[in-house]
Amino acid sequence: MLLVIFPIIILISFVLYLYYKVMVWKTKDSLQQEYLNSRSKIFMGIFIFFFGINQYLFYETRLSLFIGILFLIIGVFQFRYGIKATRHYQNEYQKHRVSKN
Repeated sequence: MLLVIFPIIILISFVLYLYYKVMVWKTKDSLQQEYLNSRSKIFMGIFIFFFGINQYLFYETRLSLFIGILFLIIGVFQFRYGIKATRHYQNEYQKHRVSKN
């Protein structure tokens, strides 16, 4: 069952990453671009994290374990950075919206 769930999560997170990257190109507002870019980093972190788990479960070798651990660490850092940046730019957008009115 896990071997089916992980590829689905990987695929959904990659599609959402691409969606937010395309939205960055479409928007002209730099603050909104930064916000959308931080959202894309969240989904890239999820993608890398679950890709590392999936690769270890698929191969189950010592080398895939080390590479999987590396992917897990990179994925967690990418996810955390995306969450922090999203909160920051969300607050900045609210301040910007209040100052316009």
